[in-house]
Amino acid sequence: MIDYKQPWLHSVWKDWIFILFPPFACLLLIALFPAEFQQAEGMSVAYWVILVVFIDVAHVYSTLYRTYLNKNNLVNNRLLLIAIPIICYLLGILIYSLDGLWFWRILAYLAVYHFIRQQYGFMKLYKRKDGNNRWNIWIDTITIYTATLYPIAFWHLEGTRGFNWFVAGDFISYQNENLLAIATILYFVIICLYVFKEIITSIKLRYFNLPKNVLILGTCLSWYFGIVYFNGDLIFTLLNVVSHGIPYMALIWFFEKKRNYNIQLNNTALYKIAFGKYGFLFFFMAIMLFAYLEEGMWDSMVWNEHQEVFKPFSFLPEVNDKLLLNLIVPLLVVPQATHYLLDGFIWKKKYNF
Repeated sequence: MIDYKQPWLHSVWKDWIFILFPPFACLLLIALFPAEFQQAEGMSVAYWVILVVFIDVAHVYSTLYRTYLNKNNLVNNRLLLIAIPIICYLLGILIYSLDGLWFWRILAYLAVYHFIRQQYGFMKLYKRKDGNNRWNIWIDTITIYTATLYPIAFWHLEGTRGFNWFVAGDFISYQNENLLAIATILYFVIICLYVFKEIITSIKLRYFNLPKNVLILGTCLSWYFGIVYFNGDLIFTLLNVVSHGIPYMALIWFFEKKRNYNIQLNNTALYKIAFGKYGFLFFFMAIMLFAYLEEGMWDSMVWNEHQEVFKPFSFLPEVNDKLLLNLIVPLLVVPQATHYLLDGFIWKKKYNF
């Protein structure tokens, strides 16, 4: 049975602004300011701080609101929440001590999986009222995965991308024009199949799932233009980070605010601070602070690339000793790796988050 109302997650305008519109906003900026964004070389420090620190790294810490900072979830899932960061750290030490490149490579592929699964998850949320037609479910699923996996396949098979996920060489390169041609044909065939299915379904049911289709369109455009069409670090980071990080932070906020509204926190100081009138500002400032602290430690002890941004951390020494790096680098990665792994649990009902 199909519910013919549009399946908004929070409200029409908030879904549009924070979940559906970000990739289109990025593409609009690229189109309006080509000289600013369509450059092959890297990005300015200002763009790096905004995109990497205050969106990409900050969205990692938004997971805290559903896990370690949520008393009920912390009690219900204590073993999981304690075990995952410990396992991440111990495995990180082992892998980094054996091969630093493979450490970043494994983390990069874990990140890619996380980014792809987020788009699938949003698609599932927006089609939750569409009924159980297996044909529709199958085509929607293969389309959202194709929209994300083809650009990644292109990245691997084409072999001349001017950007990396984390560090140079983190993706395995296998240049093969024949495989790339086959992948490209399959990509456009699947996209056309999806469009045909949506036209037929809309005519038959007299219903068009607007947010689901906008989400799939935004995913197709942001991944294709960010990785395939353009070949610049700034455009890739802009489309990749904004299209992923802002919707994720918004979903965390929407979900936790709605749930806390119903569990008798209304009159507590915690509710007034975290989910009151200015709660979103508190939420966003808190995760940005965490992000700045983490990146300050990274830059001072490991990368040493943006000293002007992280002057408060200048007292920290740059670490060159291999043994210390084997301990520090995996430790600094723990929040990110924990975020990737926990995201596979916190949205599933059976884990009681």
